[in-house]
Amino acid sequence: MTAVTTKPGLAALRADAVTASKIPAHQTVAFVVMVGLLIVAPFVIYPVFLMKALCFALFACAFNLLIGYVGLLSFGHAAFLGGAGYASAHSAKVWGWPPEAAILFGTAAAAVLGLAIGAVTIRSRGIYFANITLAFAQMIFFVSLQAKFTGGEDGIQAVPRGTFLGLLDLRQMHVLYFVVLGIFLLGFLVIYRAIHSPFGQVLKAVRENEPRAVSLGYHAEHYKLIAFVLPATLSGLAGGTKAIVFQLASLTDVHWTMSGEVVLMTLLGGLGTVFGPVVGAFILMALENYLAQLGAWVTIVQGAI
Repeated sequence: MTAVTTKPGLAALRADAVTASKIPAHQTVAFVVMVGLLIVAPFVIYPVFLMKALCFALFACAFNLLIGYVGLLSFGHAAFLGGAGYASAHSAKVWGWPPEAAILFGTAAAAVLGLAIGAVTIRSRGIYFANITLAFAQMIFFVSLQAKFTGGEDGIQAVPRGTFLGLLDLRQMHVLYFVVLGIFLLGFLVIYRAIHSPFGQVLKAVRENEPRAVSLGYHAEHYKLIAFVLPATLSGLAGGTKAIVFQLASLTDVHWTMSGEVVLMTLLGGLGTVFGPVVGAFILMALENYLAQLGAWVTIVQGAI
């Protein structure tokens, strides 16, 4: 009886995976348009604003992979963004590492942190999962506040940008922008591939009906752990890049409000969509940048939108 119910389910899941692996034409067009606009943008819009938006767009896309395709709401993703920022900034300034090595170190630090936190929290459900991730993020915040190597409230300042791969001088604004754009596109394509792979289809199956996925022979906890570590790693990539771009790692990126902002970006752009978090991040950054004179009222405007 088990074989009769299992085989059709597996066959349907595999068929969905094959279908999902085929890139829809409209998404290809959307990707080409997005890349075209981002290539032209720094010649029209202030590059520093664009780089900040790209870092947060990658952060939002990574978070969307967790909440949109697995159904896990984390209130602690700032720990990975900010933690990687501190790791990258410290390795670049104190150890003298080149920017690519510093960014990779920050990304690896976020991956290890994600594995450690995910291993503890992944068995939780719903609001319990959200609260536990928030608790871990607050632990990272207080470590960042008290540890000597983080600089406390001052953070790590004057982080050298250096030369990327020994060839690209990141002190030149447009060179820096296109390096950041390349990093964003790399992270975006990794997320896109994960979503449209058999792995992504299993994640969707776990989200829709976890007992059913388990009955088909999938280890749901293992898949969810991987789905937690991958966004943590890509969030670290965004955080490490941001620290090099702005030559700063501060408490702002590990504060709990940053975890709230990435939720807002994802919801604003569209939960569970491919390009939605990118749009949401750009809208939110634009609001913060162009409505800065409103002070604390900016958050009310964001909430109204």
